[in-house]
Amino acid sequence: MKQKLRSFLMVLVPLTIVLCVLQTFLVQKLESSHVFYLSTWSIYVFHFVATVIVYTSVIYVNSVFLDKTGFAFMTCGVLKMFATIVFLLPLILNSKETPQGDVIGFFVPYFIYLLIETVFVVKLLVNKP
Repeated sequence: MKQKLRSFLMVLVPLTIVLCVLQTFLVQKLESSHVFYLSTWSIYVFHFVATVIVYTSVIYVNSVFLDKTGFAFMTCGVLKMFATIVFLLPLILNSKETPQGDVIGFFVPYFIYLLIETVFVVKLLVNKP
């Protein structure tokens, strides 16, 4: 279990750093023409923590209930979607107009993290003992 989590974090940590730096520079360039309500670091902390929790939960379920791994991943995905709504709720409730920059700035990394998460879970499912 530790080795699987370690290899996952070896990909996730550098990816998080690179994406966060790129988005920070992009937000700084666009800040004169757009108003951003969410900070870049809060977006990436949310994505990083949520992804690590999901993958750790899936690894645990895989080690205890091998045949329920796929269901655990789907359940964690739904819970992550609810957490996303809770995270974005202040933005949704407080803005009178659609903050397109914040929505794009949140969901582009969301889908990148989801892709990485899915790739590692599929590897976990394929490598059944």
